Amino acid sequence: MPLPPADALPLPEHKATGSGAQDLVGYRIDLSDPAGGAVVRLTVEAKHLNRNGTLQGGIHAMLLDAAAGFAASRHLAGQGDIVPVVTLSLNAQYLAPAALGEVIATGQVMGGGYKIVHAEAEIRSADGTVLSRGSGVFKRAG
Repeated sequence: MPLPPADALPLPEHKATGSGAQDLVGYRIDLSDPAGGAVVRLTVEAKHLNRNGTLQGGIHAMLLDAAAGFAASRHLAGQGDIVPVVTLSLNAQYLAPAALGEVIATGQVMGGGYKIVHAEAEIRSADGTVLSRGSGVFKRAG
């Protein structure tokens, strides 16, 4: 069953206005997964493309970081609100080009402890093609 549009879901109050980077690029965050994952959606427009007409690699990395980071933040929060995290490392593998249309990044935690967790993310096109994968290490901020 498809997820509802991310912009139709309420975000935690302190994240409702998003970040400057999120506002600039225009991705939407869905934290409704009861298992603790995170979904980040972007409608790829001409402004997101590189000179080859495909989604720019840095935006791939940003979406992977956001999906994995929000999953890490939810995991570290336990049953509470999300907690701030910082990215300690992020690795990305670019598998297929993305053109105009929606892309969906999903993130999940793979393991870790109280302060540091390992999370992975994957970006797919609307037709299900895997575009990129990433893994990162995230640390509770503060």
